[in-house]
Amino acid sequence: MSTPTPTQPAIRPKDRDAVLQSLRAGVVPRLGQHLVQVGRTREIETLLSDIERVADGGSAFRVIIGEYGAGKTFFLNLVRSIAMEKKLVVASADLNPDRRLQASGGQARSLYAELMRNMSTRTKPDGGALSGVVEKFIATAKTEAKTNGQTTEAVIRAKLEHLTELVNGYDFADVIAAYCRGYEEGNEQLKSDAVRWLRGEFSTKTDARAALGVRSIVDDSAVYDQLKLMARFVRLAGFSGLLIGLDEMVNLYKLANTQARNSNYEQILRILNDSLQGSAVGLGFLLGGTPEFLLDPRRGLYSYQALQSRLAQNTFATEGLVDFTGPVVRLASLAPEEFYVLLMKIRSVHAFGDPAKHLLPDNGVQSFMEHCSRRIGETYFRTPRTTITAFINLLAVLEQNPDSSWQDLLGGIDVAPDTGGATDTTVEADGDDELASFKMGPRHDATS
Repeated sequence: MSTPTPTQPAIRPKDRDAVLQSLRAGVVPRLGQHLVQVGRTREIETLLSDIERVADGGSAFRVIIGEYGAGKTFFLNLVRSIAMEKKLVVASADLNPDRRLQASGGQARSLYAELMRNMSTRTKPDGGALSGVVEKFIATAKTEAKTNGQTTEAVIRAKLEHLTELVNGYDFADVIAAYCRGYEEGNEQLKSDAVRWLRGEFSTKTDARAALGVRSIVDDSAVYDQLKLMARFVRLAGFSGLLIGLDEMVNLYKLANTQARNSNYEQILRILNDSLQGSAVGLGFLLGGTPEFLLDPRRGLYSYQALQSRLAQNTFATEGLVDFTGPVVRLASLAPEEFYVLLMKIRSVHAFGDPAKHLLPDNGVQSFMEHCSRRIGETYFRTPRTTITAFINLLAVLEQNPDSSWQDLLGGIDVAPDTGGATDTTVEADGDDELASFKMGPRHDATS
C-alpha cells in the first residue's frame, strides 16, 4: 500500500488515553474523535449544512444508516462535537426497551429525561448542561432588566411570551420564572424542582403543582412538543439551536407489538413532516439505525407506507452514485485502504503524535492487516471493532516489553469476528404480532 503515513501534531496525554482506552474497550471515544477520523468527508459536509440550517432557525432530520460496526455511533459523536463547536446545544440518548419515542407506560418520558440529563454544550460536553443553559438565559434577562429598569421576571415573561403558543408553553414559562426566583432568593429546592420539571422527572401533576404551581408535566404524549419548546428556549438563551441524537433505533424494529411499532413510526413521521415543512424552529434530529431498521418491509420504517415514500432512495443514485439531499444518509463500510489509514492514526495517537516513538513500522501495520485477513477474512476492516482492540493490545505489549519483536507477537494474536450485531434482528414473540410465532435468528454472515 502506498498510502502515506498520517502526520499529527503532539497529542495531549488526556486525549491519547481517552481515545486508546475507549477503542480498546470496544466503545466510541467521546474525546479526540478527530484524531482517528477516516473518510466520511461528503457525509460530514452534509451534516454540517444541516447544523448551519438549524443555527439559522430552520430544522433538520436525518436517518444515519449503516451495518453493525460500520461506524454509526462514531459518526454521530463526531457530528455532535461539530454541532457544539457551532454553538448548538446537543442532547443524545440510546433507545432501549425502556426508552422510546412514543409509549403509554412512561418509556417516552424516560427517553426525554435521558436526553435532558445528557444535554451538552461546548463548555460542558459531557452532559448536565441544562441548569447552565437556564442560568445563561436568566443572566441575559437580568442584564436587560437592569438596563431597562424592569424586574427580571417581567423580562423573562416577555421573552417567553411567544412560547405560550406551544403545548405546555405557559407552564414552561412559569417553571423558568420559578427557577429565576430560586436563583435570586438562594432557594436551592425551588431551583431543583424547576430542573426536575424541565427534565421530565415529575411523574404526577399533583407533585408538580405542589412544588411549582404548574398544572402540567412532561408525560409520554408531550415529549416531542417539549423538545420543540426546548429548542426555542436554548435559542433565547444565546445558543444556535438544539440537536437531538438518537442511536440504537433498531430497538423500535425489535418491538414485537405491531401497534407499538407503528405508534413510534407515526411519531417519526410527525418529526419528519415538521422538519420538511420548516415548522420546528432551531431543532435537528439524527437517528442512527441498521439497514433492517430502515428497509425491512414487515417491521422496519418501510413497513409504514408514509415513511417509505418519504425515505425512499433516489432511483438515480446507483452504481456508486450518491445523493445526500434526501433524509437518509447511508454509511458505507471502511475500505482496506481507509482501515490502513485508521491503524496508522491509532499508531500515531499511541506515540503522542511523535513519529520517533512509533512502536510498529509501516510494514508492521501491513503485516498486521494481512494476519487479520487470514484469520477472519474481510470482516477485519468491515466490522473492525475487535481488530482495533487487537491492534491496540499489540501496541501495549510492544510498549511494555521493549525487547519483544512484533514479528514474533503477530503469530500469537487471536482476532475474532465481531458478532455483536447478531441480536439486532432477534425479536421476542408477542401475541399481538402478526407473525408472533416467528423468531428471527442472528444474521449468518460475520459482517453484520
